[in-house]
Order: sequence, then C-alpha cells, then structure tokens
Amino acid sequence: MTAVGVQRPAAGATSGAVPSFPSPGRMAAGVRLVWLYLASRRVPVALAALAAFGTALRAGLEWHWIGAAGPGVRQLPSLLEAGAASVIAVVAYSPFGEPERATGRWLPWLRLGTAAALTGAAVGVLAAGAAAAHLPGGTLAIGRNVAGATGIGLLTAAVTGSALAWIGPMAYTVVAGFALLSNWTTPWIWPGTPPHDRGAAISAGLVFAVGMVVITVRGARDSAAGDGGDGPG
Repeated sequence: MTAVGVQRPAAGATSGAVPSFPSPGRMAAGVRLVWLYLASRRVPVALAALAAFGTALRAGLEWHWIGAAGPGVRQLPSLLEAGAASVIAVVAYSPFGEPERATGRWLPWLRLGTAAALTGAAVGVLAAGAAAAHLPGGTLAIGRNVAGATGIGLLTAAVTGSALAWIGPMAYTVVAGFALLSNWTTPWIWPGTPPHDRGAAISAGLVFAVGMVVITVRGARDSAAGDGGDGPG
C-alpha cells in the first residue's frame, strides 16, 4: 500500500467531524438543574401568587371596585401590578449563596430566563383577568406598568436584597398614586399616562432593561449565610 492509499479515505466515508448532539443523560441533567433552580427560588409559589393577582383584578372589574373615570381608576390596577412586580423581585433570592455562585456557570442565564418568564407570566395573568372587562389602558398599559415596576423591584433586590425588594415597587406605587391625584405629567410616572404614550413606554422600558441587566450580571444582594452578597456569577 502506498502513502497515497493510506491518506485516501475509505469508500463511503465522509470528511469532516461528525456533529455531536447532547445525550439523553445530559439533557435530563439540564432539565433537572433548571427545575432545582426554579424550586429553590419558589417559582411555583410565585406563579400561584401571580394567578391570585389576576383573579383579584378580575374580581375588582366584575364587582366594580374600579371606577369608570377619575384619578382613582388606576389605583387598584397599579397596586396589583406592583404586587406582581414585587413577587418577581423576591424570587431573585438565592438560598445557597457562594457555593452556587462558584459552581453554577449557567447561573446568570437562569436568573435572566426566570425574571423574563415571570414578567411575561405576570402580564399574561393580569391581561387575562382584565379580558373583556374594559380595564382603562388595556393590555398595553398592563405590559408597560408591570415591566417598569419589575425593573424597579429587580434594582431594589440588587441593592437591598430580595427580602426587601417589594419596597421599591410599592414605594413607586405610592408616589404614582400621589402623582395621579396631583395631575403630574411626566413619563416617569407611567401608570398615569395613556397606553400609547411613547415617553412613558421608553421610561418603563429603560428601567426594566437596566433591572434585568443588573439582576443577570450581579444577582440579588443575598446569601445563605446572610453576609449580604449574592454577587456576580
């Protein structure tokens, strides 16, 4: 056999590397990892809480707890939207602290995916609760307000810890309620603006984007030992 014959590939053989696919075992391990992460953050409980907020919004519309006009028409919806945002922010808590940060290279992506999915779920359940019930502002206002309040909650979680993250959205709701009664006109008080207000949408979107980036890169300011740092990772 010549050197040329040795280098020539056998009949039927293909050149190039054979593409590798994740084995069923690796896929199952990945699914288990995601489930353990969601369970450690009490995401199933958070989803139940979000569903309760949607039910409360439906009840408020059906039983006329929400007026048809006036500054108070947005007060109950704003409170429920802030409550949903608070749930999302509190879920950012890490019960494991440093060991999880040292071993979990997928941790930032899990934080990002969980926050984004819960925000979408919050908008979905509140929109379902308001369906065909003539909520002022409709789904556009719900999406904008939930996103903005969630951004505030995630930023609060990064600064104070997720246990106190509910303070940010609730404090903002109090300020927004006062602004509604005082007829303030600023895009940073988005609950009181029309659903198609571009400035309000940009303001809420910016706050949401910054909150998502911070919670993805840094995480909530929590740890298993309570030393105040979920830290980067």
